[in-house]
Amino acid sequence: MRLLLAEDEKELSDALVAILKHANYTVDAVYDGEEALDYLDTGVYDGVILDIMMPKKDGITVLREARAKGMTLPILILTAKSEIDDKVLGLDAGADDYLTKPFSMKELLARVRVMTRRKAESTDNLLTFGNLTLDTATFELKCGEKSLRLANKEFQMMQMLMVSPGQIISTEKFMDKIWGWDSETELNVVWVYISYLRKKLQNLGANVKLAAVRGSGYTLEKLS
Repeated sequence: MRLLLAEDEKELSDALVAILKHANYTVDAVYDGEEALDYLDTGVYDGVILDIMMPKKDGITVLREARAKGMTLPILILTAKSEIDDKVLGLDAGADDYLTKPFSMKELLARVRVMTRRKAESTDNLLTFGNLTLDTATFELKCGEKSLRLANKEFQMMQMLMVSPGQIISTEKFMDKIWGWDSETELNVVWVYISYLRKKLQNLGANVKLAAVRGSGYTLEKLS
């Protein structure tokens, strides 16, 4: 799951990134509101942690502009302000939740889990293609009576493929969404995980294959 963190306090941002990555989130950090909107326009995020007091554009403006563009991803606002009116302003602007500084890291993680879980629950938890079913709540991939639980990055790749079956997803898009732009991981890691998934599809007896489209990427296809 990929998060955008918009927080202009560099020391706090670095601490939050470290904690979120330790909790198996992929995180991109930005330090002003304009940059936050630029990153959000890519459409690769599953949730946002957004500070209200930022340079160039404040968090409330970012929030309103994101919602005006039709972005429905969950957004948690961070604020040093504790007045009720400020919280109400953020929620009315489209925030899903808020957290007042200072806060505990455990509470932040809990709120992120709840926020992203709500998004999953607002859509169908079960993705299907062919005789395959992917449970997005449990990471379980099923085929008939057989099932197995996917590892985190395997799940994220399979979810991307099953949300849009038949659509070609490039290696670069997998890298951007799952490992992050600033990752030092090499592109061939995508092929390694594709190989893992192919073996698991075979072991499950799926009537679906993970096809490579030369020079373009990968897609799910039904076996003829």
